[in-house]
Amino acid sequence: MRIEYAKVSALGDRQDNQDRAAVVVSEDAALMLVFDGMGGHSDGARAAETGLKVVQDLFMAATQPIFDPQGFLYMALSTAHDEVVRLGADVAIDFRPRATCAICLVQEGGSFWAHIGDSRIYQVRNGAVLTRSRDHSHVEVLIQEGAISEEEAQDHPMRNFVECCIGGDASVPDMSITNRKKLESGDVLLACSDGLWSGLSDKEMAQIGVPGDNNLAENLKAVSAQALSVNSPHSDNTTGTALRWLGG
Repeated sequence: MRIEYAKVSALGDRQDNQDRAAVVVSEDAALMLVFDGMGGHSDGARAAETGLKVVQDLFMAATQPIFDPQGFLYMALSTAHDEVVRLGADVAIDFRPRATCAICLVQEGGSFWAHIGDSRIYQVRNGAVLTRSRDHSHVEVLIQEGAISEEEAQDHPMRNFVECCIGGDASVPDMSITNRKKLESGDVLLACSDGLWSGLSDKEMAQIGVPGDNNLAENLKAVSAQALSVNSPHSDNTTGTALRWLGG
């Protein structure tokens, strides 16, 4: 595989950073991971750390390219959920560690996406958002039903309410896992926490994949800085992993 990849994670206007992210690369596959510890719950950072480690370890132990990508993603997130549930086994349910997450598996000229909650994945082609994941949130349902616009969602009073996450209840949460999404040379994938996409339009998010010789790491830092500026003085932890497909 020929790829370029980068990671950024900024504290924002918070006391601590509860996001965790990584890009794990082998000869035949790459895995982008973002876990966003939920700040309203105890030990959100620990939930994010645990979830990321579980999925990362499972990927590194697997034969690559992954034979059943969708099955792997479901198994990995289910296992991560179980481990985070164990962290809060002795804690009242309202205070158990929780996290949202977005994972993107890249191999054999395509990508497979999985997410839980409002951590997102974007695919950018020729400087425009080709497609993105759809949040597990009440506001996203309103958007899909045409009740509100993407712009109105930015200021909606329920914009921070997610309908599922890892951790908390023992039952496996709802998760979205995609079919294979074909990659073309120059395509950029972005997995990020809501602190990065919140307050930015798709056009602004697409700056991560401006065509030409732009450095991916610099593009990612620029989008992160814009998100921090737009959301100041109440910016959240702002985290993203990006990968540019160059062929192979």
